[in-house]
Amino acid sequence: MGRRRRPWTKLRAARPQAVGADRIANAVAAETFYGAPAIVVDFGTATNIDVIDEDGYYIGGAIAPGIRISMDALAARAAKLASVPLEAPEHAIGRDTEECIKVGAVTGAAAMAEGLVARMKRELGREDATVIATGGLASIVADSTDAFDVVDGQLTIKGICEVYRRMQKLA
Repeated sequence: MGRRRRPWTKLRAARPQAVGADRIANAVAAETFYGAPAIVVDFGTATNIDVIDEDGYYIGGAIAPGIRISMDALAARAAKLASVPLEAPEHAIGRDTEECIKVGAVTGAAAMAEGLVARMKRELGREDATVIATGGLASIVADSTDAFDVVDGQLTIKGICEVYRRMQKLA
């Protein structure tokens, strides 16, 4: 007998069982609160980008090293590059080492998100997909780009609550 489909999840991934719970929560919240199609960029330990198609199904995305992990690795492996506070720089051209690191880390993360989101929209065939930034560093990165339609630092927890609400209806 096949596995029972969970009515609170809509996954069209190659291996649905391998999709992280945080990514499912983000997809559920994105569709519930912002509609579909949507692209979620989650700036956490990793930078996850999740794509929800026009039918509200999670279809995949991308995973990249997170900003803090990248900054920690840079400070640990480059003796003359100290750790700097994570904040959006005022310019794209850093004028000293600290500002150069901020440009590389924060503006670089924004540029990566812009590029991947643009490619994903083209592949999805939906330039009108709502782009949502979330995660602990979303507001900092959002200061360096206009790629996001919404910045919602609580998206994951909203998704968890929505999944719970839907599960309660089934009980």
